[in-house]
Amino acid sequence: MFVSVFDKKWEDLPKVLKKRYANRAYSDDLVIVDGNLDVHCSWLIYILKPLLKLFNVLVPHQGKNVPVSVSLLSKPDSDVVYFNRTFFFNGRKPYLFYSKMVRIKGDDVIEFMNFGIGWRMRCFYNGKKVVLQHKGYVWKLLGILVPLPLNLLIGKGYAEEEAISDNEFRMYFEIRHRLFGKIYGYDGNFIIRE
Repeated sequence: MFVSVFDKKWEDLPKVLKKRYANRAYSDDLVIVDGNLDVHCSWLIYILKPLLKLFNVLVPHQGKNVPVSVSLLSKPDSDVVYFNRTFFFNGRKPYLFYSKMVRIKGDDVIEFMNFGIGWRMRCFYNGKKVVLQHKGYVWKLLGILVPLPLNLLIGKGYAEEEAISDNEFRMYFEIRHRLFGKIYGYDGNFIIRE
């Protein structure tokens, strides 16, 4: 799938990012990455915690150096890439966070969570890092993408991934509200395990 997203820039990606984005559409590809993240939640996230758990749209806990394992799965009957994340917070049972990434066209991609809620983004390589640039939130209802004004409530997402070595990359993600600043984020390094 991601070869189509990056198109002509695919060959420019560093080796580790090619491994990380190796999932092909209509295949049984599996990529596993393990790492540690610092997870930050603001007061607004704690207020919204019941909704976040219900919709399973963010990890509603924070911590430093949290071990995380991510399995990226493709399926032979689909062009979707499934993300199965497990966060191992100290003193808590493992927190599972599932989503799936769908390419709309070109570098226009949506990451869908429970109930058809999705983060729409532009996914591109800028010559140094992969950037996931906010394009809004959507709700997939009866096959139609309905824009959601969640920017007003939680702000805009942004993510980037940058190669550190042939087998390790740095990941940064944040949600920034125009009034309250950074309300959520995580960053850390991952190693390609499989």
